[in-house]
Amino acid sequence: MSFKRLIAASLAAFGLASPAWAASPYLVTTEWVEQNLDNPKVRLVEVSVNPGLYERGHIPGAVNYNWHTDLVDTVARDIVPQAQFQDLLRKSGINDDTVTVLYGDNNNWFAAWGAWIFDIYGIDNVKILDGGRKKWEAESRPLSAAAPVPQPGNVTAKTANPALRAYLNDVRDVANKASDAHLVDIRSADEYNGKIFAPNGVPELSVRAGHVPGAVNVTWSKLVAEDGTFKPVEELKAIYEEVGVDGSKPIITYCRIGERSSHSWFALKKLLGYDVRNYDGSWTEYGNSVGSPIANPAGTVWGNT
Repeated sequence: MSFKRLIAASLAAFGLASPAWAASPYLVTTEWVEQNLDNPKVRLVEVSVNPGLYERGHIPGAVNYNWHTDLVDTVARDIVPQAQFQDLLRKSGINDDTVTVLYGDNNNWFAAWGAWIFDIYGIDNVKILDGGRKKWEAESRPLSAAAPVPQPGNVTAKTANPALRAYLNDVRDVANKASDAHLVDIRSADEYNGKIFAPNGVPELSVRAGHVPGAVNVTWSKLVAEDGTFKPVEELKAIYEEVGVDGSKPIITYCRIGERSSHSWFALKKLLGYDVRNYDGSWTEYGNSVGSPIANPAGTVWGNT
């Protein structure tokens, strides 16, 4: 019996819910990572948003991906192109048989974005460190300021998989009731209700506040425990079932720019096994698009705040 199954069975014997990592091949624990720091088949990748965080100290052996430049096309407002992504992975020492573990700050928002990009390009054996930097640091595990220079890898990025990504027209179809997919808005309640346009201090804005008609609001933070780890799968299912999302229909997640919604995409797709697409255009695209209907319970209007 595997360690994960042993843990799950032991907890079940006492009527306790298994941690998400025990039920998923897509999560690893801080203990597992520390035990595999010297494993040549494992590559750690930090994807954080706060500048300078990696340079001040990271998990030993981890390479650094800058979300704003490495994982997006900075000109086309798109995901990183296939050839550029493959080059990035190979320079990181990732091979076809490498186990890649992503982690980062902000409860793994951008690590989850990275996992979504890896999935789009068909890269196998990709996992997220459950709890991310927050849990690693809270447990006083080792950090290093030394940036590794790996031997080039041989991994191959496949053609982008369109089944994992939603576009403006897909979301507009739901708003106009031409599609019965479930829309999950993972932003804060104040963003969803139109009380605020975006969290304080963020630069990406829409000129309209509110949400896509028909979308339900399941804030990403409901999915994680205090230490940043994902809640047990049974709890995740219950959270979504409470708003009518049970996996019986295709699901589209969205937020403001696509990073928080990739965290919810990971929970719904990788942990619950539902049919899910991430709408990375999110509210900054939809809220600014001409002719797209919105719901704005708070009635907030640009320029009157």
